[in-house]
Amino acid sequence: MRHIAIAGIGALALTLGACANKDKAVDTATSDVPATAPTGDADDEVDLVELPGAQADLIANAGSDTVYFATDESLLDGPAKATLAAQARWMLANPTVRASIEGHADERGTREYNLALGERRANAAKQYLMSQGVPESRLTTLSWGKERPVAVGSDESAWAQNRRAVTVVVR
Repeated sequence: MRHIAIAGIGALALTLGACANKDKAVDTATSDVPATAPTGDADDEVDLVELPGAQADLIANAGSDTVYFATDESLLDGPAKATLAAQARWMLANPTVRASIEGHADERGTREYNLALGERRANAAKQYLMSQGVPESRLTTLSWGKERPVAVGSDESAWAQNRRAVTVVVR
């Protein structure tokens, strides 16, 4: 009888130990093995492709998520319209996607002026997307003014990169 009790305790310990090891294998946050580590068999590896609806998919299929503006302007030029037309085609092909159009300005001007300019730029991009068939219900706008520059510097090159509207996939 004593041997059965010891065997039962041993079996229980092995079961609990196996469960603990299973939990460790699943918890990649505490594992030393990277979550994307190859398995060694090329057929078993996951192909990292862009998922439809993702920001990278928008960029890959529309060419860009950004349009640029002239100084103190919110009018769309030819290249901006072409980019937005491509974005509209992508959005129409992905009908569950929603987007926020974020307007930006360069560092010159007051905070208030640049917030208003960023809003006009975001609205210009939104209106163009809507003219291409994208429902208004899928689009929102936001102005960052000069608060989020992509290029730091006080020269025309930096300013030109910061005068923009960016289409951000928000789902």
